[in-house]
Amino acid sequence: MTATSLPAPRTLLFIGDSITDCSRTEDPDGLGYGYVRLLAEHFAAHEPTARVINRGISGNKIADLVARFTPDCLEHDPQVVTIYVGVNGSWHRFTQGEEQRVSPQEFEEGYRFLLDQLSATRPAAPVLMVLPFAVDVSEEIARIHEDLDEKVRIIRDLAREFQHPVVDLEAVLQRAWTVGHTPPSIAEDGVHPTIAGHRLIADAWLATFTGVDPAAR
Repeated sequence: MTATSLPAPRTLLFIGDSITDCSRTEDPDGLGYGYVRLLAEHFAAHEPTARVINRGISGNKIADLVARFTPDCLEHDPQVVTIYVGVNGSWHRFTQGEEQRVSPQEFEEGYRFLLDQLSATRPAAPVLMVLPFAVDVSEEIARIHEDLDEKVRIIRDLAREFQHPVVDLEAVLQRAWTVGHTPPSIAEDGVHPTIAGHRLIADAWLATFTGVDPAAR
């Protein structure tokens, strides 16, 4: 490949909560130590002109992403955007009280706002929508599904409406059980992925991205 045929540099931005964050402020590279770093390493090897930006913040819910979407996403002019949010609006309901719950209506309105902003400002950019998950390491964690399953349905519906690809972590988990994984081997506390969990997320993201982006093939 000659210099004249190099791919145009592009920015891949990841925005979400602690699963995306993964201690990025403690990382000199700002990538964190989870699936975003794994993907950054992939692009460093296979598309070194690409720039990977992590804009996850621990504890965030959909309203937080709405509030910071312009400075933390749009102002970086990303060519690829990944949104991974939803579990805190369900988990915190059971760990911090009912007032921390994000209703289905609030979740859909907030998520739709993000997608509308992207459609209006960069309609050609792929938007990968990651399904949040919880694995049943305890009865308390299992209760999250009462609330989280509806948010997953909303994400699937919005993905169909906006014609964006879904990183289907529900399908990933179903496959993981068949090869010997247990809930703690995916996420010890039921929510935050282990190293193996982050690898599964990164692999699923790459498989999804390859399906929608010719340059990734």
